[in-house]
Amino acid sequence: MEKFDVIVIGGGVIGTSTAFHLAKFGAKRVLLLERDSVGSGTTSQSSGILRTHYSVRENVELARRSWEVFTHFPDYLGDDEASCGLVKCGYLISAAEGEKLEPLRASLKQQEEQGVRLEYLDRAQALQLLPIASFDDAALIGYEPDAGFADAYMVATSFAKGARRGGVRVREGVTVSKLAMEGSRVVGVSTSAGDFLCDTVVSTQNIWSAELAGWVGHAMPVVPERHAVLALECAAAPYTFAMPVFKDLSSPGMLYCRSYGGRQMLVSEGLVGEKLAVSDTEQGDVPLDYVAEIGAQVAERFPAYDMAGLASSWTGVYDVTPDWNPVLGRVPGVEGLVVGFGFSGHGFKLSPTVGLVLAQEALRMPTDVPLAPYSIDRFARGELLLGKYGSGAVS
Repeated sequence: MEKFDVIVIGGGVIGTSTAFHLAKFGAKRVLLLERDSVGSGTTSQSSGILRTHYSVRENVELARRSWEVFTHFPDYLGDDEASCGLVKCGYLISAAEGEKLEPLRASLKQQEEQGVRLEYLDRAQALQLLPIASFDDAALIGYEPDAGFADAYMVATSFAKGARRGGVRVREGVTVSKLAMEGSRVVGVSTSAGDFLCDTVVSTQNIWSAELAGWVGHAMPVVPERHAVLALECAAAPYTFAMPVFKDLSSPGMLYCRSYGGRQMLVSEGLVGEKLAVSDTEQGDVPLDYVAEIGAQVAERFPAYDMAGLASSWTGVYDVTPDWNPVLGRVPGVEGLVVGFGFSGHGFKLSPTVGLVLAQEALRMPTDVPLAPYSIDRFARGELLLGKYGSGAVS
């Protein structure tokens, strides 16, 4: 059996980032295993939004550091041809009078304290940036100039290319069926392509992370949850690339939206989705009643979209933890296992820094960002990373 220093399970944006950083830190024998093809799972379903706005302080730091990578992507990867498809258009977030107003105010203040470049806008200034919207009810509007969106699939494949260039072996179409154990220590993996030995496993299996529980005898608090995304088209009020991403805390669904294809609006809810009994990335149904409900909310904020048409729709699956925040680091009582799961829809925007710290942890290096707040045993201790806006929203 072949022996590796580190085996990474999962070829999405988190796994490929981890593999890239392992190579960057000098790891020589690294294997990345992906059950399908790189970036084909939940990464390919990402809305691609990039922002540093979070109501959990620790997430702001992960996002802030990751934004720096996205804005200097070719240089960071050491590849002039690398692209993340970045559109730097800014990020607007607003709240009306009511229960979301003070949480937004506290979150914006927290961002400022952490060094994020931030502006407070009045309604007229917001309208200049997003002229197709109405801000008549806005009591507080924050604007993050250093934000936008990018392409998650391009990022995953670029990280994978960089990992290969650094000596990582990337194998696609290989499914892991269990971890090989000697007592409480992980010593390898069993796969559809045979068995491999290793000193450390980094599991970035996303919605399939629950499989680990049976392999190592430790609970993995994560459930798959399906969310729908719509692309709306309104010829009278195109949502252009120059217009910022927008988070509407005042709408019933706490909608988020961005330009899509240069003229359409990509829109989805920031609420709890449909819990799935089985982990699966297959497309689910998007009922017309749901489309009508979201359309009505959109028209409240974007009046011209009362006449918008549905250009397309799809579903994506989140790996959700009890507090809607990720688990990062080692699993107590299981030597040689590092995990990264439970991103609850936030994985892409955090992926450069998460991959970096998972690689550091796997190599027993000091991590650039403390992992203690993201430990798996925080749930048993009752030390949850709870966001200020409620489950399903921006944590």
